[in-house]
Amino acid sequence: MLPDEIIAQLNTEFQCREHQIRQLAALYAAHLPSPPFLNIHGLTATGKTSVLRSYLNLLGLPHTVINVRECITARHLLERMVASSLDALDEYNDERNDRRPYARTENLSALCVNLAKLFEGRGTFVLVLDAVDKLRESGGTLVAALGRLGESIPNLSLILTTTLPLPPSTLHSSSTPSLHFRPYTRTQLLSILGHHPCKIFLSPPSEEQFPDYTPDLAAEDDDWLWSRFIAAVYDSLSKHTGRDLISFRSCATKLWRPFVEPVVSGQFGTRDFSRLIINRRHLFQVEDSVLDRIIKTAEPEKKPTATGTLEPATPSKRRLAKMTVHTLPYYTTYLLIAAYLASYNPPRTDVTYFMKHTDKRKAKRRAPSTTVANSMKARKISRHLLTPSPFPLDRLFAIFRALLDGGVPQVADLYTQIATLTSLRLLVRAGAGSNDALEVGGRWRVNFGWEYARALGREVNLEVGEYLVGGVD
Repeated sequence: MLPDEIIAQLNTEFQCREHQIRQLAALYAAHLPSPPFLNIHGLTATGKTSVLRSYLNLLGLPHTVINVRECITARHLLERMVASSLDALDEYNDERNDRRPYARTENLSALCVNLAKLFEGRGTFVLVLDAVDKLRESGGTLVAALGRLGESIPNLSLILTTTLPLPPSTLHSSSTPSLHFRPYTRTQLLSILGHHPCKIFLSPPSEEQFPDYTPDLAAEDDDWLWSRFIAAVYDSLSKHTGRDLISFRSCATKLWRPFVEPVVSGQFGTRDFSRLIINRRHLFQVEDSVLDRIIKTAEPEKKPTATGTLEPATPSKRRLAKMTVHTLPYYTTYLLIAAYLASYNPPRTDVTYFMKHTDKRKAKRRAPSTTVANSMKARKISRHLLTPSPFPLDRLFAIFRALLDGGVPQVADLYTQIATLTSLRLLVRAGAGSNDALEVGGRWRVNFGWEYARALGREVNLEVGEYLVGGVD
């Protein structure tokens, strides 16, 4: 391809990178000498590697791109450079080079000898080391030595991509040729992401019900709504949490289907953006879309309202829906509930709440008085909002046996279960002591809150709030 055709194709594929593409075209050409070294630097997701790889592929120069993050040691990188160069020459010349003379590349001297022998009598070869600043064993002079390879090997042109520019002192030279890929601005991000809008309807509406809704009108609605949606996503979330292109695209893609759900159901029209963003404002108030998780959180169930529409999930309901409880054995669950009650109930109330011979397990509350003296009293903070207090193991076992209706079988090893809960960080030691988790006289406290304790109790049909001093509002 001609240079002008390459530039035009790259400008279409990579928007807002015209200046960098023209600089690459001026530095690297098929029939012109190339610089021995170039440092391409820029932040994450600015298109450094993608633009460079596409340009070299379209130009037709023999080249190889090595991801330095995949190299564990410096020797691994050196051997990878020789092996990748051999593979690139085999593919470019459609031949098979003998790899036996290049079997060992133990140090920089061997690298220079092998590369000089490999490129002797050949044309320009471009060697790209992507993210060279992420090498685990970089050493003090490795980057400087790699940067001077192009001076000792005439046919080699080396390109190093980094996050920050390499200072001249690193390469021990007076100047360092560099190419900067600037971060995308808000206007550029919206332009790039708005170039390929997502569809509102995954399947087109029925032609019998909507005969006037043509594919051209659907594409126009997709473009109109998508452009306003990504602007709202950037201003509310991506501007503060992730300003690069990858995180912005990921955030917008995660929120798009929940955002247009009322449009698909027929509750709003495709141009009712103001009403739609008010109805879906809870999507922009939580951080679920900007967090990467391996395990997906379950969506809360939506209940129909009196008008027949779906009730939107508020942030508080979403927080309750995200509460997950570990699948624990039966007696282990009771141990955790007993530990929570031991942490948040004063020891003097154990007789009142956990005595077996009385049925008055729940503390009686007096009727609120309307006198002026009582209204002036300061309200006490609920106990479940305070810091958990430490407790000994004998008190834990006493509350545990009081909660159970029957006895504990011999197969239930309570001490082993406590050690397991300690490894899960559900129970933690309070104060200094030995490393023994079951030391006599040790004190413990729980490492979870009221919501988790209530969910544990409901797993075994036990209302923990009835045993908590002061109750729960």
